[in-house]
Amino acid sequence: MIKIITDYDIRFFHFWRRHQFSAKVDSFLRFYTRLGDGYVWTFVVAFLYFFYGFDFLIEIIKKVIPAIFISLALYWLVKLSTRRKRPFDLLKEVRAAVPPLDKYSFPSGHTMNNLAAGFVIFNAIPHIGAVMILMPLTWGLLRVYYGVHWLSDVVVGAILGFASFYLSSIVL
Repeated sequence: MIKIITDYDIRFFHFWRRHQFSAKVDSFLRFYTRLGDGYVWTFVVAFLYFFYGFDFLIEIIKKVIPAIFISLALYWLVKLSTRRKRPFDLLKEVRAAVPPLDKYSFPSGHTMNNLAAGFVIFNAIPHIGAVMILMPLTWGLLRVYYGVHWLSDVVVGAILGFASFYLSSIVL
């Protein structure tokens, strides 16, 4: 089964990498992808405070913290037990076009951790939360394009991100 997933990941990776963006679009997408490093949450906090008020923001934060805690615990448990190599480590012709935040590929933390928080916001404010679901998914796909993840890293990251949200909602 792992060989089938790896073969599919490599085929998807090469398919995705054949599609080149213009220099301006590529520059914007690299910036956009870096928002997934955690920077976007500054804007989200400011947005929630400005449009929904301090009390609402505190309620969201109280729900996000357990989701992130569970997500990070799962993330490190899975990441350190699998130690999957990144595309740029496995394929000689590939260079990482954005910096990875740690050594191993599986699962995608950008997808997983951002989705854990994004689902909390989606649950509270669906029309805003939809954006907070789409952004981590696009960050994950772009990180495949930029050579630091495989598609299965993103898919499993999305599943574990939702699971982290779900487990935290049971706890609360």
